[in-house]
Amino acid sequence: MKAWQEALLAWYRKHARPLPWRGEKDPYRILVSEVLLQQTQVRQAIPYYRRFLQRFPTLKALGEAPLEEVLRVWQGAGYYRRAVHLHRLAQQVEALPQSFAQLKGLPGLGPYTAAAVASMAFGERVAAVDGNVRRVLARLFALEGASPKALQGLAQSLMPEEAHPGEWNQALMELGATVCLPRKPLCGACPLASRCRGKEAPERYPLPQRRKVREERLAALVLLGRKGVYLERLEGRFQGLYGVPLFPAEELPVRAEALGVAPRLLGEVRHALTHRRLLVEVHGAFWEGEGEDPWKRPLPKLMEKVLRQALPLLAHEGVVPLPHAKPHGVEPF
Repeated sequence: MKAWQEALLAWYRKHARPLPWRGEKDPYRILVSEVLLQQTQVRQAIPYYRRFLQRFPTLKALGEAPLEEVLRVWQGAGYYRRAVHLHRLAQQVEALPQSFAQLKGLPGLGPYTAAAVASMAFGERVAAVDGNVRRVLARLFALEGASPKALQGLAQSLMPEEAHPGEWNQALMELGATVCLPRKPLCGACPLASRCRGKEAPERYPLPQRRKVREERLAALVLLGRKGVYLERLEGRFQGLYGVPLFPAEELPVRAEALGVAPRLLGEVRHALTHRRLLVEVHGAFWEGEGEDPWKRPLPKLMEKVLRQALPLLAHEGVVPLPHAKPHGVEPF
């Protein structure tokens, strides 16, 4: 093993954060942590990880649960498609396969997640390359425009034969997450600083990618019935969750006329997704149906915002309870 590889592993063993999934050997628990970390920061993921495993301690328990319950336990973590894929995976297999190639074929498992599980749980020598690892390698070797494929190949070539693949992958990820930060990296604390070619201008590596963010204007219609709010099962980006009707803002007059209601504007909310920003007008109207308590259903964060915006109307009528406590007692984000 080369001296710099030994230095990185020694640093990791001394400075690794004491995370609840660190050192875990159960493949299922490793899988849950990695799926959560796909789109959720570590600090925010910890309570959801514990809550999810408390309710679904095994792959079998997850597969036997109804999807609505899985989504309700996941509520607040966002990016619900991850929970949908996890549930579908649990219904397909009784145990996780032990190879990267087989793992990659399961629902929701891309190359990174499959490599992370294969290396950490089963010791396969496959590099798990996330954004943190790409940044570390780009700076270490001063690679401005290296493609993800090239960085994947480089990471694979750097894996030391003498180290456990899972520990090595985690060491690189931990360095990127805590020291080799996107902005203002802590180069003085880096065990690889002496051989880093990009430390004089770390902001150049890798070259920042410009994301096109599309803005979308929508309308949400909160229909207040005799016992609560009208909810429907959502499709598309919020598949499997519940919410009030949501549609392009220009369709509001047609939708309102079809329902025979006269909505009034209650406010608006903003919501950011990966590649788009939503500006949602919140409209409310009385409705002749029954309705239900929305806080008993799994709701996407956007719908929580919409309903909270509509609370003056709901509270005035006293039909549905105010959400004094956040869902499941976990701080949403």
